Amino acid sequence: MMIHPQYDPVALALGPVEVHWYGLMYLLAFAAAYGLAWYRSTKRDNWTTDMVSDLVFYGALGVILGGRVGYVLFYQFGELLQNPAYLFKVWEGGMSFHGGMIGVLLGMLYFARKYKKTPFQVLDFIVPCVPTGLLFGRIGNYINGELWGRVSDGGYNWLTYFPQAAPFDVQQLQANPQLQELMVEVNGQYLLPRHPSQLYEAFAEGLLLFLFLWWYSSKPRPRMAVTAVFLLGYGISRFIIEFFRQPDADQGFVLLGWLTKGQMLSAPMIIIGFALLIYAYKRGIYDWGKQAAY
Repeated sequence: MMIHPQYDPVALALGPVEVHWYGLMYLLAFAAAYGLAWYRSTKRDNWTTDMVSDLVFYGALGVILGGRVGYVLFYQFGELLQNPAYLFKVWEGGMSFHGGMIGVLLGMLYFARKYKKTPFQVLDFIVPCVPTGLLFGRIGNYINGELWGRVSDGGYNWLTYFPQAAPFDVQQLQANPQLQELMVEVNGQYLLPRHPSQLYEAFAEGLLLFLFLWWYSSKPRPRMAVTAVFLLGYGISRFIIEFFRQPDADQGFVLLGWLTKGQMLSAPMIIIGFALLIYAYKRGIYDWGKQAAY
């Protein structure tokens, strides 16, 4: 088993200027999205590099604003009611994928209106570029030692001791004394083996989803289908991996004694994605290829 190395959160320091790993992951995510979208624009009619620049800008704005607002509304609403200024305390951290997704959707709707395209023409074009951002984001979570997984007695070689989870490990030991045999002492801290769920998510929601979406969207598909597959792929991956991820301490299980907030927010994505996929193939409208509708 591994011990999380507790990386310095600052990736690069140039005098008073500090570049944090998580900020660097965002930069890499936006750069990858731009590069991939630029490449896709060379393979599609009615798309230009200027459009791609605008598209990525609105998407980045949606991720940052929507991610922060979504985190506060979905996970820290009580704190917001007590202190509305908490919404603007971005230096304290806190981003939500589902909030970021809503922010990106609003940005894409504005882009579609500006360039006189349908919303799904825009979404089908850009969503294959999104999973790389999820990949970098989850790697950033792992580097920061946050959003760790649940305790496991499975003995898998990749289980990880997270020093950042020490207070929670002690609490779990007090509630479940049988975990004593799994606990180890590291620099005076008592730790339990946990799933590195950040890496599970990086692999499933990031790498695998990207590879599948890139392949799927490389051939003519009905309008809405690519977006539907993204919703299905992310929703299913997130729902499953939540069984290995430690629920947020201030949230716990929100329904039925086992459903987490992440699963509750992902379930509608699965339902909507499935319905959209059926509807897309039933309509059979193609934006490119031999059956393209002009």
